[in-house]
Amino acid sequence: MATEALSPDAVVRPKRPFLRAALPYLLSLPALLVCIGILIPFGTAVYYSMERYNLAFPMMRSFVWFQNYIDFFGDPAFWNTVRVSLLYTVLTVGVELALGLGIALLLRRRTLVNDVMSLLLILPLMIAPAIAALMWKLMTNPNFGIMSYLVGLLGFEDFRWASSPASALFTVVLVDVWVYTPFMMILLLAGLRALPRQPFEAAELDGVPASFVFFRITLPMLTPYIITATLFRMLESIQQFDIVYAMTQGGPGDSLMVFQVQSYLERFQYTNVARSAAFLMVLWVITFVLSNVFIKQWLKLRAQARGRA
Repeated sequence: MATEALSPDAVVRPKRPFLRAALPYLLSLPALLVCIGILIPFGTAVYYSMERYNLAFPMMRSFVWFQNYIDFFGDPAFWNTVRVSLLYTVLTVGVELALGLGIALLLRRRTLVNDVMSLLLILPLMIAPAIAALMWKLMTNPNFGIMSYLVGLLGFEDFRWASSPASALFTVVLVDVWVYTPFMMILLLAGLRALPRQPFEAAELDGVPASFVFFRITLPMLTPYIITATLFRMLESIQQFDIVYAMTQGGPGDSLMVFQVQSYLERFQYTNVARSAAFLMVLWVITFVLSNVFIKQWLKLRAQARGRA
């Protein structure tokens, strides 16, 4: 008797209930390990921030709960760090957003020249920020720096750059803008090229002015991309360490004492582990609050876009 060929649907495959049940846990295991790797140092920092712990006086170590945070309220150095960190963040993110958006608008059309320019403009982003800061430190040297020579031609003799409290913030912001503006440009350029073409084609046929197209069509549609780019740069900028430390180590004086530099000096120069951890916890709280504000705004815009659709 001839045997009939079995169809693929008729083939009985052995069931593996254990593997099927364990698969979600196996897939989430790497994320769990990363989460544990983050929570352990975070919890350690929280614990240290509630101690009075200085490596120079180990015998005086004690648990003081929130006393370190309470002491911050009457500490002018702490408020100076908050002011400098927020000012640095606002200046760098604001300038980089404006320049990145302007460059992205110029390179919006896909042409050979624009593609080549895009590749050239991202070169600063490939340099480590600390290396870029050291390069600028050499270029702004008052004795042989090319930047000092150029500003001298413009009439600014003996411009002190990062060595003067009056111009130190301008100098490090300039370095930060040089390094990270390509990052903003890349994200915004990707957003511009992803926008639908129909509204722009209709505006062009109707002879709508370019300013109206930008403020009423381009900018509203690009806002989610702007918020995303701003959020990424804000998180990086408020935690800035390498550029500021490589250029000035937080000086002159305390004119550039941002959170990360202040925490680093408290730990490795003054050996005050508890105060260093408390600075980092305050930085985490500020970062958490700002991130939530931006994310909620982004979700609100996405919900509005879905409602219009």
